[in-house]
Amino acid sequence: MERWKESQLKQLSCATEIDTAYRISLGFAKNIGFKFFAFSTTYPTKSNAFNTVQLNNYPADWNTEYEQKKLSALDPVVAHCNHSMLPVLWSEELFFKVPWLWEALEQYGLQHGWSQSFHDEESGLCSILSLARSHCPITAFELYENLGFSVFMGRHLHTLIAQTLPSKPAKPPIPHLSVREIDVLKLAADGKTADESARILNLSSRTIQFHLRNAMEKFEVHNKISAVIAAAKAGYLNSHAIR
Repeated sequence: MERWKESQLKQLSCATEIDTAYRISLGFAKNIGFKFFAFSTTYPTKSNAFNTVQLNNYPADWNTEYEQKKLSALDPVVAHCNHSMLPVLWSEELFFKVPWLWEALEQYGLQHGWSQSFHDEESGLCSILSLARSHCPITAFELYENLGFSVFMGRHLHTLIAQTLPSKPAKPPIPHLSVREIDVLKLAADGKTADESARILNLSSRTIQFHLRNAMEKFEVHNKISAVIAAAKAGYLNSHAIR
């Protein structure tokens, strides 16, 4: 590895502020032949919507148009990166469903680029690193020659951005159900009434209702259907509790 690459990557690894790390990454990208460098992280909010943190040196007009027209929903690069961590080269073929978007990239000097995503299943975050230029196409060899550098930069930027975002709320623990509560919920899921369940389990209807109420309280729901749904999501209805 050339000395300047080793030096800049070492600086990046020591950077603890996202703005500093981004500037170092931008300088590195320019030194390997890319005028533009972008990094974004999408994260879930408490309302189950998604927000995106964006850092790039793209033309301001492009950023404005991209945001106002909500082009991320149509961008095939974003679609690819949301489902795969394999790098993707930007090409006219990739944008065949939205040719006007490809033409806009060319207009802003962003037509030659590639992207790499980073998925963090634990936090629910997805980050995308992109490098672009206008002067010449990117070969597959050039992409893979620089892939290690992009992964290194992307993981460090991802870590720094993740530290600034609100933590993902912890999932409440799955309540423990008794064997009989599972029996009753499985029968309810099959459409059995309390009287029918009582006959099958050789119990009284009152006892069936007792177990249903206990399950509802444990799942913090207010009706039988919600209790059945919660039990199914928790994996209880896949068991063979009925005997």
